[in-house]
Amino acid sequence: MRILSSRAEIAAAQGQDLGTSEWIEITQDRIDAFADATGDHQWIHVDPEKAAAGPFGSTIAHGYLTLSLIPQFGSQVFTFAGDGARVNYGTNKVRFPEPVPVGSKLRAHVTLDEVTDIPAGQQVVIRYVVEIEGNEKPACVAETVVLLLEH
Repeated sequence: MRILSSRAEIAAAQGQDLGTSEWIEITQDRIDAFADATGDHQWIHVDPEKAAAGPFGSTIAHGYLTLSLIPQFGSQVFTFAGDGARVNYGTNKVRFPEPVPVGSKLRAHVTLDEVTDIPAGQQVVIRYVVEIEGNEKPACVAETVVLLLEH
């Protein structure tokens, strides 16, 4: 795990590959729990019988389920040290190039794309490329924006 300890160290890491997370298996239980949490019970996600005859041959994870794993992936790869607040500010871009079939394993490659000083601290753009084991195309590519606020 990479620990970024100071504003200078964070700024110096701009453009660097921070590492790759561990694999996470996408089970039907995880998909169903996400469907329950979000109210998105579309059959391509939650009906294995109907989905087997559908366009993907099985149920698939919600795109936003894949996106929601980014904090877990990131916490395996890096951390910002210090006691200042860290605020999710948003995303610049999110794409889901490839569906994630149930039973797939995902991991993320993480890059610190951009660091900007702001009056309250730093704004950091982090790029995640979420890979599906054995698949050439990624499941998700996302740029997240985090504010690192001083006390």
